[in-house]
Amino acid sequence: MSKNINSMIDDLVGTLTDPIIVYPGGWGDSLPEWLKNAITLERLAENMKASKGEQPTGTDAEACVYLNTASLTMPIDGDWSQIYLYVAGKTYTRWRKGEMPKDIKVDSLTKQQTTELNRLKEWLYLRRTTARQEQKRSERRQQKEEEVAKRESEQPALFDF
Repeated sequence: MSKNINSMIDDLVGTLTDPIIVYPGGWGDSLPEWLKNAITLERLAENMKASKGEQPTGTDAEACVYLNTASLTMPIDGDWSQIYLYVAGKTYTRWRKGEMPKDIKVDSLTKQQTTELNRLKEWLYLRRTTARQEQKRSERRQQKEEEVAKRESEQPALFDF
C-alpha cells in the first residue's frame, strides 16, 4: 500500500482510538458518554474533510471537553469563559438536541477569541496524534525486546563463563 493510503487508514483508526485530551487534574473520568460519542463522530467528520485536502484539526467537542476539565481545575479568564460557553453551546445543541440557557449562551466570538479557539483545536489535534505515534513506537520497542528475549532463551549458550 502507498504511504498515503496507510496514512489515511492510520488517521481513520485514530479517530476511533486516539485518547481524549483533558486538562490535567483528575476530571477526565467525569465525562458524560454522549460527549465521548460526540468527539468520535466529530473526529470522523474532520477525517472526511482532511481526506478532501483540508487541514485536519481538533473538534468543537474536543475543545469543549478540554475547557470543561480546565474550568473544573482552575478559574479561567473572561475570554476563555466565552470560548468555553460558545463551544459548549454548539456541542450541546448539536448532540443533545437541546438549547443552552439564554443567560449563558454565547452566539459568536471576537476575532481574537476565534484565533485562540483555533489554536486550541490545532494543539489538541497535535497532542492526540503525537500520543498515537508514541504509542506505536512503544509497541514496536516492546515487540523487539520480546523477540530478542525469545531468541536468547531459545538459542543454547555455546559457552558458560
